[in-house]
Amino acid sequence: MGSMLELKDVTLFIDRGGEVQPLLADVTASFPRGHFAAIIGPSGCGKSTLLKVIAGIAHGEEEGGLYWEGRDLMGGSDFAASEIGYVPQFSIAHDELTVSESVGYAIRLRVGGATSGNVRAGTAQALKEVGLSEFADRRVAVLSGGQKRRLSLAMEVVSRPVILLADEVTSGLDPQAEDEISHVLHDLSNDGERVVLSVTHSLQHLELYDSVLVLTGGVLAYHGPPDALAHYFRCEDPRDLYARLETRQPEEWAKSWKKHHAAFRGMITGRIPSEPKSIHFESDGGTLETEEERGEERGQEREDGAGTVASEPPSVSSEAVRAPGALSQFWTLTGRKLRIFSRDKTQLLLQAGLILGFPVLVAIFAWNGLPAVQNLSMDMNQGLLQQMKENATFLVQGSKIGSLVSGIVMFQVILLTLMGANNSGREIAAERLIFEKEKLSGLRPGAYVASKAVFLALLVLAQSVWMGFFVHVVCGFPGPLEAQLLFLILVNAAMTSVCLAISSLMRTAEQASLVSIYLVGFQLPLSGAVLALPEWAGVLTRPFIAAYWSWSGILQTLHDERYYDIVQMVIQTALSPSALCLWVLVCHIFAGLVVTLVGCQRTRMI
Repeated sequence: MGSMLELKDVTLFIDRGGEVQPLLADVTASFPRGHFAAIIGPSGCGKSTLLKVIAGIAHGEEEGGLYWEGRDLMGGSDFAASEIGYVPQFSIAHDELTVSESVGYAIRLRVGGATSGNVRAGTAQALKEVGLSEFADRRVAVLSGGQKRRLSLAMEVVSRPVILLADEVTSGLDPQAEDEISHVLHDLSNDGERVVLSVTHSLQHLELYDSVLVLTGGVLAYHGPPDALAHYFRCEDPRDLYARLETRQPEEWAKSWKKHHAAFRGMITGRIPSEPKSIHFESDGGTLETEEERGEERGQEREDGAGTVASEPPSVSSEAVRAPGALSQFWTLTGRKLRIFSRDKTQLLLQAGLILGFPVLVAIFAWNGLPAVQNLSMDMNQGLLQQMKENATFLVQGSKIGSLVSGIVMFQVILLTLMGANNSGREIAAERLIFEKEKLSGLRPGAYVASKAVFLALLVLAQSVWMGFFVHVVCGFPGPLEAQLLFLILVNAAMTSVCLAISSLMRTAEQASLVSIYLVGFQLPLSGAVLALPEWAGVLTRPFIAAYWSWSGILQTLHDERYYDIVQMVIQTALSPSALCLWVLVCHIFAGLVVTLVGCQRTRMI
């Protein structure tokens, strides 16, 4: 098997409605180092699926063999994260970052021990390779489609992968952009001994490829040199290939290829590059060097008798680049998230509106402070009628004040749960494709979830502390502020954590947002703060209703205030002890983070 990527009778089955069907069947091909191959065929023929099988991210039951330099990749010896680069059709960069920042963060997330100087040098070299140097300071959001594809390639080559998989990166581009990307891919295959496989519909630029692999109906119809393509399929022009494929069933094309493939076996070779273009890493995986930085060292090596430097073909070392640790990835992700958030004007304005506006909505109901609780005179000389009138007045007043106090607490709680849902309902689902791509490149889910938790904790603190402080000061709300702030922070954190878990499980950001809003909508009626639930319903639902535990906990902080007895007169739901309320909310937070981690560890389709 040697130094090559080899597929032997690769087959992939999936379950569709209880019926097992093959997406790929008996695909056999080999790609030596320094090879650039196109994978072409009609839509739905299995091109992208084949790339995912090689990358190890295909969903289904696999059969056959997949080997790299003799290692059985289907038998448990998988690629290291840095050995393989996968470039999907969609953008894998955040719109708020610049081109150079995107590549720099890719280096920090994929290459262990990279210093600031290494990152700058590596970024400059990667952008030079893909022709984006002049766009280094441009935001990703304003890049053209072709520029975004080149940026994706730059982000992949930073870990010098020996296998580079490009999934329809030329689709939807204008002819000039398609031409540029095709030449970039060709140049990257000439970088050392890298294998580059490009899935494409286009039959342009066939002269750039070392081989062309044709799939139809999930089976292999051809794998050979591009200049023999038209002859094999008996069409005058390669562009007539797709029409030609429709003239026979896929099984017939597969049978024909098995009969004739031996004639093409020796025609698939790699290329020896003439000059290096890659970013080089020291053997310990910790240092990046550009060609310029290594020039002096190379100039002193292997000089012959005439004083000239002997030619030495560069290579992409098969030794995997060491990935950074979880803590390093955590700090990188946290810094990146804060930078993205600081540049998102829409989010900044929304958060400012929520933090500043929601407390005003609460305080407006008691802007002049809570009414004082009038004492009964208890004058024994009063007549019975006067005593009854005074008692009635006290009950009416107490009912209003108790309802106001309970309502203010619940209003704060519900608005904070709404903020919590807004904080995290879309947080993971909206960037799921980017996350899955980074996970394939070595990102640890634990570091990712931890970075989200820290960022969201900052939002929760800002929202909750300001809410409690503002209402306490403006309304003169009674009771210990510190204890009340704790319950406000916990309910916000609980809903944020639970909605983050929802976001990690949903397929789309829209689904995650909708479910999160529904969850907030159930908080008020199921809390029992307005109308008491039947006992059986309360037992079943209350453990999951964060609003109840925060509301109950805050009201318990009023135990030494006269308002506590007044509130007890009007509410129909029993209050739980403060300690129990605290621990239940902590459990909500913990459970949400655990589910989030589980959801992030599950692989979604790229």
